[in-house]
Amino acid sequence: MFEIFGPNTSLYAVRLLSAMMLCGLIGFEREVKNQSAGFRTHILVGTGACMMMLLSLYGFDTFIDKYDHVRFDPARIPSYVISGIGFLGAGTIMVHGVTIRGLTTAASIWTVAGIGLVVGAGMYDIAILSTLTVLLSLIFLNKLEKKKMIENGKQKVKITVSYTGEIREVLSLLDQPGIVLRSSQLKRGEKVHTLVFEVEVRGKERIKEIIEKISERPSVLEVNISL
Repeated sequence: MFEIFGPNTSLYAVRLLSAMMLCGLIGFEREVKNQSAGFRTHILVGTGACMMMLLSLYGFDTFIDKYDHVRFDPARIPSYVISGIGFLGAGTIMVHGVTIRGLTTAASIWTVAGIGLVVGAGMYDIAILSTLTVLLSLIFLNKLEKKKMIENGKQKVKITVSYTGEIREVLSLLDQPGIVLRSSQLKRGEKVHTLVFEVEVRGKERIKEIIEKISERPSVLEVNISL
């Protein structure tokens, strides 16, 4: 009778579930930050990488035992996973002029693929430590970076503009020394489409001045400091 479950099924289940949980933690952080690749994507990447490692380690045992000329190379499939995952990560990177977004998310996707491979190999200690390190980097270092920006007199300002309004005039106000356009995003609504600009402004007095000037434009719907 054909058997679906083998003697190593419990081992496979533990490793796949472990990869899902660890990679899901990183994906949840990205989901909270409203990034392009979130909870489900990170789980799928990590679990898939774990599955490929399990295939590489245990999937060909029958052939190795049966045929003497079959050679075992457990690193071959994982090496293709690492190189191939770069294409998926590239899909999260968005370029707006000289502004690039999504590099951190692309790096997190590449990292969870590595975590999935490590869990598939049974190296739980490295997987757990790597997950904690990534979470610390994404959460606490991000707060430290924002605090450092404030100390250096830099601040992020989010500007929401009606898509049918005077966008060029708003952009001309932002085209000044000391102002860096970090991102722009089109949000489609049922009646009104809006453009959301995130800019970085140097100097507390300059921030106040920019907010006052931009707020006077009739097409500007909202201006606030993004923390």
